[in-house]
Amino acid sequence: MAPTSETLTAERILEATEEVLRRHGPAKATVVDVARALGVSHGSVYRHFRTKAALREAVAKRWLDRTTDALAVIVAEDRAAEARLRDWLAALFEAKRRKAGEDPELFATYMVLADENGEAVAEHVADLTGQLAEIIRAGAGSGTFTTADPETSARAVFQATGRFHDPCYARGWERPGVEEEFTAVLDLLVRGLRG
Repeated sequence: MAPTSETLTAERILEATEEVLRRHGPAKATVVDVARALGVSHGSVYRHFRTKAALREAVAKRWLDRTTDALAVIVAEDRAAEARLRDWLAALFEAKRRKAGEDPELFATYMVLADENGEAVAEHVADLTGQLAEIIRAGAGSGTFTTADPETSARAVFQATGRFHDPCYARGWERPGVEEEFTAVLDLLVRGLRG
C-alpha cells in the first residue's frame, strides 16, 4: 500500500531516497524517482524537503549520524578511558571499512553526497572529535592520560588516525597488514597520551 501524504514521513522519504540512490547513483537519481518509489507525487516529497539539495543533505547526514550514534554507545560506557579510546577508534575504522566493503556503489554515492554537503561532514567531524575529547577528558581525570587540553588532543588523535577512517583512503583498508598498521598507530597514540 502506497503511503498517503498523512503517513509519509521524512524517515520514509530518506529510506526511499537511499534505495533510489543505490539503484540510479547520485547523478541520475531525481526527486521524481523517489516519489515514484513511494507511490506519491513529487510535491509530497517537497513538503518534507524543500529542495533536491536539502533531501540529498538529509540523506548524507543520516548516513554520517549512523556512525556517530554507534560510537556514542562506547563513549557512554563505564569503563577505563584507554579501553574506550581503543574500542572507539577500532569501531570507527570497522564501520567505515564495512560501509566501503559491503556496498561499494552506495559508499561511492555517499562520497559524492558528502562532497556536496561540507557542512554535514564538518558537523560529523565535530561530533566525532567531541566524543574523543570526552573519552580523553575522562582519562585525564582518572590520571591515565596527561593531557591538559582534551579537545586539542582529540583533534590530534582524529587527524593521526585519518588513514583508517577518512574515506579517501578506502582503497587501502582491505590490503594485507592494515590491521597491524592500525594497531601500531593506536599504540603510539596511547603512549603519547599517557605522557
